[in-house]
Amino acid sequence: MDPLDQHLAALGEAIGPFRPVAARLADWGTELARHLGTGGRLLVAGNGGSAAEAQHLVAELVGKLRADRAPLSAIALTPDSSVLTALSNDYGYDEVFARQVRAHGRPGDVLLVLSTSGRSANLLAAVRAARECGMRSWAMVGPGSSPVGDACDEALRCPSPESQVVQELHLVAVHVMCEYIDLALPEVLGGGRRKGRMAMDRLVIVGDTLLDRDVEGVVRRIAPDAPAPVLDEQHVHERPGGAGLAALLAAAEGRPVALVTALAGDAGGARLSALLTAAGVEVHALPLPGATPEKNRLRANGQVLLRLDRGGDPVPPGDAPPGVLDVLGDAAAILVSDYGRGVCQHPAVRAALAEATAPIVWDPHPNGPPPVAGVQLVTPNLAEVRALSGDAGKGSTLSTAQRAGQQLRQRWRAAAVAVTCGAEGAVLCHAGPTPLVVPPAEVATGDTCGAGDRFAVTATVALAGGALVSEAVQAAVRAATDYVRAGATAVLEPPVPPAEPGRIGAGEAGRVIAEVRARGGTVVATGGCFDLLHTGHLATLRAARQLGDCLVVCLNSDASVRGLKGPDRPLTGQDDRARLLAALDCVDAVVVFDEPTPEAVLAWLRPDVWVKGGDYADGGPGLPEADLVRHWGGAAVVVPYLDGHSTTRTIAAARATADSRR
Repeated sequence: MDPLDQHLAALGEAIGPFRPVAARLADWGTELARHLGTGGRLLVAGNGGSAAEAQHLVAELVGKLRADRAPLSAIALTPDSSVLTALSNDYGYDEVFARQVRAHGRPGDVLLVLSTSGRSANLLAAVRAARECGMRSWAMVGPGSSPVGDACDEALRCPSPESQVVQELHLVAVHVMCEYIDLALPEVLGGGRRKGRMAMDRLVIVGDTLLDRDVEGVVRRIAPDAPAPVLDEQHVHERPGGAGLAALLAAAEGRPVALVTALAGDAGGARLSALLTAAGVEVHALPLPGATPEKNRLRANGQVLLRLDRGGDPVPPGDAPPGVLDVLGDAAAILVSDYGRGVCQHPAVRAALAEATAPIVWDPHPNGPPPVAGVQLVTPNLAEVRALSGDAGKGSTLSTAQRAGQQLRQRWRAAAVAVTCGAEGAVLCHAGPTPLVVPPAEVATGDTCGAGDRFAVTATVALAGGALVSEAVQAAVRAATDYVRAGATAVLEPPVPPAEPGRIGAGEAGRVIAEVRARGGTVVATGGCFDLLHTGHLATLRAARQLGDCLVVCLNSDASVRGLKGPDRPLTGQDDRARLLAALDCVDAVVVFDEPTPEAVLAWLRPDVWVKGGDYADGGPGLPEADLVRHWGGAAVVVPYLDGHSTTRTIAAARATADSRR
């Protein structure tokens, strides 16, 4: 047979079976669009003809395939002859790609390797290096099982025994994948604030939040009925603790911050929500059964006399409401601040963290779960390292930190472990045999409460900005030292929410709900814009109040109303709308929220009954938030509107009257 006919015949035989195999290219292209479009990176490697395909792919991404678009970060590990020959000479040819992966890869990035045989030792070493760095690995290989394809997270296996045909199908796959990238990019790059600039800036904190309360006073006498000092209370300072403190520290740097946590539906949960929101933290809450965990420190002259804890043993959070964990997919970096109370053990939370592409810093707790595989940095302190590793701590602090830190790094499959050692700084254990010791510039003495959070937050911020792990740890040691020197949490004064009129605010709603639930009552909630309050609204609110023992109104803020109704609404500002609602005898509390829908506020209110008025029955659209309310066993119901009354109709009539008088 003529060579041309023979080659085309082999190619034709492969195209049919290739079609179903190539279906995964749509998923790869969409995933790369999301990852590269929000600042991530693709590394590509291959040998021989596959090296040319790797460079071809990079050219299409850094340049363009068809229409002009933003350049995307992709690096071919093949074209630099100086790097290749230096690495081959110094480390052997099997390491020429692996060392570049360790240099350029970040957790969540993607390594794509191309090979017709799937047996190249240097590609296999590169895949192993990617796993150590917390990267994902994909392969385009020939048919059947192969060491390289089997070692990767996903593989596209081209169905032909001819290596030339496999390479040609690889080129087809490269072009098709780029087509899918370009199709998905507009949504990523132009999808608004959530997936645009804010997505690249936002830090996401994940973990357990507590309410910390410092009771300051003076001791002048001993109790007559017991040998105990009597503390005369002077003032009380409340702040979020645990992951909430980490969120406050991050928000204080002026970056967008989201907190994924669990909040109870009591006054403590409402207080935490109010404090975090006032500090600029976006709260995404799972329901927490039971009471808010509290740490009450009784202090005199700066010394802690006693700590009183409330909230009991940890209780697992409930099911994650729909959309709560989506924020992890949009993060610039993620800090997991585990305080051992169940958020980081939650299956849905762990699954979302495992799928996240952003760099992850994990601050562990001895009572918590291990980090998900592939995190960029874990930050235990020396005591935690000893407890988690079982190391008795023989020898110096340095030798213990190095020995136990490396053990945990390998067990957790983490890129690096930074063991914080208090006044001695930190010891960074990474893939190399020699640790990096980072002592503080000077020893700081004082209250160390929150110093570990300060360390972890600073490291996360640095990694979000593209710093190396070593640079992030050095910055974190400096920040933690300065934090202790400045007085730790004593200098952290989160904005205090302004005093609200009666019945308005998260704190007031939490108090009302806690009282109703304490006596076994039913909590009812409703929501809306309530612009130009009219008798139709009043009928709906009164009907809702009759369904339980209290009614909480979730009120769209001015910004939320503008997003829903247009730039000309609301006609009445949120403060006035809240006061009018709170003045009604059928309304027990009003909570203002900024999002388009009230999912976030409902997640911690957890009403027994959610009420909407309107056309959600009789063939109309489904009741919003119904599925969310059912997560905690609540019910969603509809009450009828009062015919002939609506805000839109009232505004239209007023404008028509005004126009007729001109």
